[in-house]
Amino acid sequence: MIIVRKFLTAALTFFIILNSNILLANQPSSKPGSPAGSSCMTAPAENMKWWSDARFGMFIHWGPVSLKGTEIGWSRGTQIPVKVYDSLYKNFNPVKFDAAQWVSIAKASGMKYLVLTTKHHDGFCLWNTKHTDYNIMNTPFRRDVVKELAEQCRRQGIVFCTYYSILDWYHPHYTPVSHGGPGSQLPPGEKTDFDSYVTYMKNQLIELIKNYGPLGILWFDGEWEKTWTHQHGLDLYDYLKKIQPSLIINNRVDKGRHSVKGTTLSDKFRGDYDTPEQTIGTFQIDRPWESCMTICRQWAWKPNDNLKSLKQCLHTLVYCAGGDGNLLLNVGPMPDGRIEPRQVERLQQMGTWLRKYGASIYSTRGGPFMPGSWGASTRKNKTIYLHILNWKQPVLTLPPLPKKIVNSSVLTGGTVKVNQLEERIEISVPSAHQNQIDTIVVLELDGPASDIKALTVSPDIS
Repeated sequence: MIIVRKFLTAALTFFIILNSNILLANQPSSKPGSPAGSSCMTAPAENMKWWSDARFGMFIHWGPVSLKGTEIGWSRGTQIPVKVYDSLYKNFNPVKFDAAQWVSIAKASGMKYLVLTTKHHDGFCLWNTKHTDYNIMNTPFRRDVVKELAEQCRRQGIVFCTYYSILDWYHPHYTPVSHGGPGSQLPPGEKTDFDSYVTYMKNQLIELIKNYGPLGILWFDGEWEKTWTHQHGLDLYDYLKKIQPSLIINNRVDKGRHSVKGTTLSDKFRGDYDTPEQTIGTFQIDRPWESCMTICRQWAWKPNDNLKSLKQCLHTLVYCAGGDGNLLLNVGPMPDGRIEPRQVERLQQMGTWLRKYGASIYSTRGGPFMPGSWGASTRKNKTIYLHILNWKQPVLTLPPLPKKIVNSSVLTGGTVKVNQLEERIEISVPSAHQNQIDTIVVLELDGPASDIKALTVSPDIS
């Protein structure tokens, strides 16, 4: 009988692991490879394609802290006493949460993937985890938010992804003990055991992949506290890729966050892509990147927080795409489970714009013209899209192209005059046809735009 049970357990484990490797729609299977100085399997270009083509995703920071309207994690032990913060879940009952509505909002906004904070620095878990009682099933709500969102994403064609904080200020074995300390005291004489915490973390990540996956991305954070090492990052990356080879993992799994200028504390390994935060990344076409930014100011919901204008949001998206990066735009749902109506309205406005002009964003690469205050450019096949955001002069002067412009038009409506000279290109659009947010001029070339090297635009206009 024991032998039979062991056999069934082994068979079930094999089936789950096999199942977890079933790829998401539009995700090709990954092939093992080894970056320099690492034994890790790095994500090949074809495995990253769905994500690069998507260009626009929704970030969601949410949890019991929304009851207070303060920042998730960071307000623990500062604005809110630790014991009070850690007890908020007892009153967390977001009865108006509707996973289908959240995903519909993301889809209508033109977003292609969704990243949910399954566990932030405060340690609270939004899924039915077996490894801690500090989770959504022990709130008055008692519904598995992660499960409902994962199911709705698949039904509506949005790639489901999860954020997971490496640090955990609630777990008693997480070290260093900082920012309010662990949520429970260890028995007298017992010391914190970081290896025990790492095991806990891996067990939870296995749950997320096997029970709610396959996942598009595992978006890590909190790698910057001193206990987490470069080797920890390598080991975790390898461990997760063996479970789901198609998984995309951001640079924050490693020690040393990638900066906007492209430097990092670790020169050997940085995950699959870079994550500049609350700023637009610089032009970088040799390595994938994604700016994560808030639609208001705070990551978690805050009453009457300052909301970015439509122009700010669209310019951010354009500059990200023009720099060859993605935009992960964050919303912070309210304590009743709804995404704030004014945030929804702004997202819907972005969706309306993308339905008209999305061809200039989706599945494009940045360039060839370098972004500047004049605007940015994207390219696809034989087409260059000029996103002219600021007309400093009646005529926009750009550096020369090595290929001939055979046709030109204005995607946003109107007429354009293009004068291609040996030493420069002159673009002029009548003022009546200059769009207040973004005048999109389309240049059709006599050859591929993809092989044109980056061109620096004169500082006089940029």
